[in-house]
Amino acid sequence: MTPVILRSVHDVASLAAVADHFSDVWQTPRTAPPFPAELLHSLVHAGGAVHAAYADGRLAGAAVAVFGPDRQTYSLVAAAERGLGARVKQAQRAWALERGARTMRWTFDPLVGRNARFNLVKLGAVGTEYLVDFYGPMSDGVNSGDESDRLTVTWDLTAPETPHGPDDPADRAGAPVVATAPDGGPLAHRDGDRRVWCRVPDDIVKLRAADPVLALRWRYAVREVFTGAFAQGFTATGMSRDGWYTLTRTEDAA
Repeated sequence: MTPVILRSVHDVASLAAVADHFSDVWQTPRTAPPFPAELLHSLVHAGGAVHAAYADGRLAGAAVAVFGPDRQTYSLVAAAERGLGARVKQAQRAWALERGARTMRWTFDPLVGRNARFNLVKLGAVGTEYLVDFYGPMSDGVNSGDESDRLTVTWDLTAPETPHGPDDPADRAGAPVVATAPDGGPLAHRDGDRRVWCRVPDDIVKLRAADPVLALRWRYAVREVFTGAFAQGFTATGMSRDGWYTLTRTEDAA
């Protein structure tokens, strides 16, 4: 197994390498990174943290976190090679707990199913807020041509490290279809007032590059399901391997 070193970084050279890493992930020129090195340096100086993961001596992942009100932490950005994402997030978690934080929040594109599964299932976070076109137009190589909806997740840092269990696919299949997806298949099922299931594309990044009009239709379709469900007190609690969110509602929200 490749040895991995995780540490917080503070020096200019290491922060510049992190900025380059984010440029490569989001497909921007290294002269115009999404998080410039000088910004990362300012965040660290203000009490935030930049964590970096090194595999065989090379930078293989990084994440940025800052403190917000009420002892919450906010993970501003994170990107790591396959297999390292959880270790980077756990490094952020340990840093935040040492400083008295109890929760961590961040946003991600709800159409990226693999990220949803990582956040909701592997980490056990909960999708608590749907943000419509949060950043406005984006010009990086991953998001260009789409609207920047984001799902906020809240991670209870003090909860036992037990991921959410999978739903029974039979429950979803037995629930009525309440919306149709742009590809003609089912988009959403609903089981009364307790559960909603919503499907996302197999790979929105590839779809956006190949057919941006169809990708935008998916954006609007999923947005409608989420905003309607969240307005009724649902939260996102799961994501299946075949691309279905589970949204649930507690007794108190009913």
